[in-house]
Amino acid sequence: MRAAGVVAVVAAAALTVAAGGTIAVQVNRIAAASVAAPAAVPAPDRGEPERVTIPAIGVDARVVPVGLKRDGAVETPDFGLAGWYSPGPRPGDRGAAVLLAHVDSKAGPDVFYRLRELGPGDRVTVRYHDATTTFVVTDTEQVAKSALPTKRIWAPSKRPVLRLITCGGQFDKAAHSYLDNIIVYADRLA
Repeated sequence: MRAAGVVAVVAAAALTVAAGGTIAVQVNRIAAASVAAPAAVPAPDRGEPERVTIPAIGVDARVVPVGLKRDGAVETPDFGLAGWYSPGPRPGDRGAAVLLAHVDSKAGPDVFYRLRELGPGDRVTVRYHDATTTFVVTDTEQVAKSALPTKRIWAPSKRPVLRLITCGGQFDKAAHSYLDNIIVYADRLA
C-alpha cells in the first residue's frame, strides 16, 4: 500500500521498505510463533473482535481481521479501522494478539495517531459481540522497522497479552513510509 502512514509490520522477522513504499515481510519463522499453543481449557468461542477502545487517546474503532498478502506482506486495514492479525490469537486468548492501524494519511490523523502517548496503566478494551476483554499497558517503544523486535512481540506467553502496532518516527517521502514502528505492550486484566 502506498498511502502515508502505512502500518508495516506485524509478523515479520525483518522489514524493508522496497521502492515505491511496498512493504516486504519475511514470515516463515514467525507464523508458528504467533499462534498460541493449545490451552488445556478451550477458549470460549466469542467470534472475532469487533471494536477496540483506548480512552486515554480517544480511540474507538471497528476491528477487522487481517492476514498476509500473497507476497508475504501483512495486510493493513483501511483507514479508520483497526486490524487484528487473525493468524495469531484473538485478544483475550492465550498468547500474543496483535492489533494494528494506520497512524495517518494525506487526509490527516488515523486510528493509532496518538498511540505513542500511551503509558503504563492506560487501558485498552477489545469488544466482541457479547463480551469484552480489557488490557493494561505495560510498556511502549519506538524501534526502526528494520529492527522489529519479533522475539519480544511474539514471546511465548501462557497468558493473554496484546500488542498494538503503528508507524512512527520520521517520514521517508521517497519510500512513502515512516522509518519506525510504535509498539505498545499490554497484559490482560484479571
